[in-house]
Amino acid sequence: MEDLVIRDADVVDGSGADAYRADVVVDAGRIVSIVKEAAAAGCQRPRATREIDAEGLVLSPGFIDMHAHSDLALLRDPDHSAKAAQGVTLEVLGQDGLSYAPVDDRTLEEVRRAITGWNGYGDDIDFDWRSVGGYLDRLDRGIAVNAAYLIPQGTVRALVVGWEDRAATPGELDRMRRLVAEGLEQGAVGLSSGLTYTPGMYASDAELTELCRVVGSYGGYYCPHHRSYGAGALEAYAEMVALAREADCPLHLAHATMNFGVNRGRAPKLLDLLDRALDAGADITLDTYPYTPGCTTLAALLPSWASEGGPEEVLARLTDPATAGRIRHDLEVTGSDGCHGVPVEWETIEISGVGDPALGDFVGRTVRESADLRGEAPWDTARRLLVRDRLGTTILQHVGHEENVRAIMRHRAHTGGSDGILRGSKPHPRAYGTFPRYLGHYVRELGVLTLEECVARLTSRPAARLRLPDRGLVREGYRADLVLFDPRTVASGATFAEPRRLPTGIPYVLVDGRFVIEDGRRTDALPGRSVRRTPL
Repeated sequence: MEDLVIRDADVVDGSGADAYRADVVVDAGRIVSIVKEAAAAGCQRPRATREIDAEGLVLSPGFIDMHAHSDLALLRDPDHSAKAAQGVTLEVLGQDGLSYAPVDDRTLEEVRRAITGWNGYGDDIDFDWRSVGGYLDRLDRGIAVNAAYLIPQGTVRALVVGWEDRAATPGELDRMRRLVAEGLEQGAVGLSSGLTYTPGMYASDAELTELCRVVGSYGGYYCPHHRSYGAGALEAYAEMVALAREADCPLHLAHATMNFGVNRGRAPKLLDLLDRALDAGADITLDTYPYTPGCTTLAALLPSWASEGGPEEVLARLTDPATAGRIRHDLEVTGSDGCHGVPVEWETIEISGVGDPALGDFVGRTVRESADLRGEAPWDTARRLLVRDRLGTTILQHVGHEENVRAIMRHRAHTGGSDGILRGSKPHPRAYGTFPRYLGHYVRELGVLTLEECVARLTSRPAARLRLPDRGLVREGYRADLVLFDPRTVASGATFAEPRRLPTGIPYVLVDGRFVIEDGRRTDALPGRSVRRTPL
């Protein structure tokens, strides 16, 4: 007898092909048999120790979140229902050029401070690793869902060069290349960078190209948060396409949006740029989340010159009146590079989380709303938050355009990613709702994608980018990372008002053949492990 048979499921297998009805048998963590309805007629149907009646449910591969910020959440919170309940069975960590390996003691402390707004400071985490391999080994002790890791270029630069705005020396570049190679050898799937975040933004294209040459030689991919999603966004996309082609490295564009007023209706120009590159032989994919607002930290909006030297230097500049005045001018008049070259509109900046509970009254209000309540200029409110919260404040940025979101998600290179920051009292609902929102809102309600198209974008296409030979499809011999959902009711429960509500219509989720969601509830299983780069 096998472990499990999923009886009478409508199988959407991840390939993009039409659904079919079948019994799917799982044993020892893998799909061992698929008996289609026609083949089962008149034959003895498969038997197992456990049977699920899947009448009316769709069975698909588990969803792959190509852009996740669960680097500490997976270690801190074994439940991890934010992702497991969505049907996510694999997350890609190490995003936007900043994460926790490779590091030394100094760099680890600096990075923890720099991205407190993404992941918390980590007081509850035992940072008992320093290398990429050590972090992956830590994940292998047991997590809710599987995880892959990108080497964060900003962290590598902090480790070798520091947080200064200068070119790397030849010796420093050699060391960075070695660190990238070591991380890939230890199992990382590629390299990320955050080119509006310090210190990664201080790297020249020539420096990035040299690192990407290493990545390409190992069969990894480059995943940049590029230099602008606002003013100059198209030029920033073109820069990454040219850089990756020069380095002979596959390119995956992170959260590929066209935001801010300057980019309203300009998604077709981006897609034309990508189509021309693809038709010329470029290897490009991208991910998006199905929402208009973005999410980052308040400190990320600061100009790069104000962020040089690391968190303590930033705080010192903010407390100096003359320097703070320069920062304000860059933010409100010039348009800082941290705010994508666009003058900040404080009415679009909503505080979603703070590190200091005493600042909780700011959460859920825009900076302008809080400033008006206090009878002060928005900059004074923002500055107070930055200093008192020690750069740990998280924000939503309401600057997106629905027509751009829909156009980009239709593109042939598209995959899904939540960019989900789980920290804060009112996080972006994409952290809890991205994948059911694709299925419910954009497939069932709007018809932007067919169900088969959408599932392929969330499963087999990202698996192909990650070069995973046995995930992303419902196939015999493949790992049993599977989701059962009701196509009539699947929906995101998360809203901007209640962002931590779990989805509906996803009663079963399996990771490596073990239930992490069963009858709509989280089990205590921790079957997830690190998913390491497949050698060439």
